[in-house]
Formats: sequence, C-alpha cells, structure tokens
Amino acid sequence: MRLSPAIAYLCLYSFVLTPCLANAQGNIPIWTSHAPGETTSDPGTALPFRESDNPPISRIEKITQPTLDVFLAENPNGTGVLILPGGGFRYVVPDLEGAEAAKALNPLGISVFVLRYRTSTEATNAWKKPLQDSQRAMRYLRAHADKFHLNKDHIGLLGFSAGGQVAAIHATQQDASYEGKDEVDALSFRPDFLLLIYPWRIYDANQSKLIDSIHPTKSVPPTFIVHTHDDQSTSIGAALFYIELKKLDVPAELHIYFNGGHGYGVRPRKDSAIGTWQDRSIEWLQLRKLARP
Repeated sequence: MRLSPAIAYLCLYSFVLTPCLANAQGNIPIWTSHAPGETTSDPGTALPFRESDNPPISRIEKITQPTLDVFLAENPNGTGVLILPGGGFRYVVPDLEGAEAAKALNPLGISVFVLRYRTSTEATNAWKKPLQDSQRAMRYLRAHADKFHLNKDHIGLLGFSAGGQVAAIHATQQDASYEGKDEVDALSFRPDFLLLIYPWRIYDANQSKLIDSIHPTKSVPPTFIVHTHDDQSTSIGAALFYIELKKLDVPAELHIYFNGGHGYGVRPRKDSAIGTWQDRSIEWLQLRKLARP
C-alpha cells in the first residue's frame, strides 16, 4: 500500500502540476470559468522539496484554478472519495495526503479525486475559498457520476489537516457558500460519508468548543475520525466533533492514538502505531458496504 522511497522520489521529481502517482488519469478544472471572486486561473506553483522529507513531499502554492486529480479504480464498486489534502491553506499537498491514499483505496473498488483547492495567505477564515471549491467538486462528481462510474449516493469526503477543517465545515453546512453558476450547482454538495484525518484546529480553546464555522446537525453523514494525543493541532477538536455527533445519534467512530504527531498521511511513523489508521478506516468502509472485502 506504500510506494518505495526510490519510486516515490522518481515520480515526485517529475511532478509539477500533473499527478503521476498511483493510476492518475487526469487533472480536471472544476469551474467552467474563473472560480468565485478570482480574476486569474492559475493551477499553482510547486515549491522546492524539503531535504527533511523522505520520501519527498510536493507542496503547491498560489492556486487560483482548483482542479481534481483523478484516480479511477480498475474495478469500481460505485464508491467515490473526494480528498481535501492539508497544507495549512498556504499550499496543498497532493501526494502525501492525496495520491498515496488513492493507492490504498483504488484496490477496494473506490475511485478517488484529490482536490487542489485554492490557496490563501489570509490570517482568518482561510477555509472560505477551499470550502467553495469542495462544495463545487462534490457537485461536479455527482454531475459526472456516469462518466466516473460512481453511485451518486456513495460519494464521500476525506480531509487531512487543513483539508480536514474544511471537510468538517463542509459536512455541517446547510447552504452553499457561493452563488450557483450552472446546472452542476443545482446538485447536492452533501457528502454521503465523512473521514476526518487529524483535522487542523477545529477546536476554539478560548471558548472550549468547536470553531464557530462548524455546526453539527443530524444531516452530518456517518463519520470516521483519526487524531493523535500528541498532535498540537489538537485532538480535543476531534473528540468534541465526535461527542456532538453522538448527541445527535449520527453514526461515528473515533480513534485517538497515543503518538504520531501530525502530517503523516498514510505513512507509518517510527515508534508509533499511527500507520495502522488506514486499516481501521478500510474496515469502517467495508462494514458500511462502501469498499470491497
């Protein structure tokens, strides 16, 4: 389920704006023209690799044209997962928290779509443009469900880190965050299931509650949550999100590991069991009949 360091490095070395991991089958713009409020359509710029990353990790900044990296299952079962990578909103990490997860999900019959949402340097509410892109992407997948061999009622949302914050907001919103532009926007943006993997800063420490933009209701789909006790982002938010879902009788599963930190994607970490979280998520998907045994 993991690429060898050598293969990952060769692939990532050539990676700039198009995907090359797993079985990527294209990079598709989700808006027919400029995204809301934008005057340019820039797919972004790849930052230099960091020497500390082994295997290397891609980081794409200055995105004004959000796109989907497409990873179709060879034998699809109708389930689709829209992935929102992390990156602190300043950039997007489409391999560590995208393509590498697709490599694990595709053999289960699940097709994966990694969203390179718009990035921002805003200090507050940096989630707003990514939320618009996430809602649009979910609608786009439903509009093209036949093309991608998807069941329109089996399309879920998986968010890592900052993408996890956006996913939590997305799943608790009742109204669209942008004005509809075309027939795609007439479709539902609600995910059919939700996976939050170390969601970043969804806890408001000053008020001891979830951040104001997250409002869980009974309409939140079945949810799987992972965090670590030693993650500074912090696991309190994950626990509170689970508690709110429990109060609402929304099916949910929470795993808080002793250690592992933050930003591991699907990779294992030395002296930590965090690398097993994907096994737990696969079991959860299988129990919900969303993945093949």
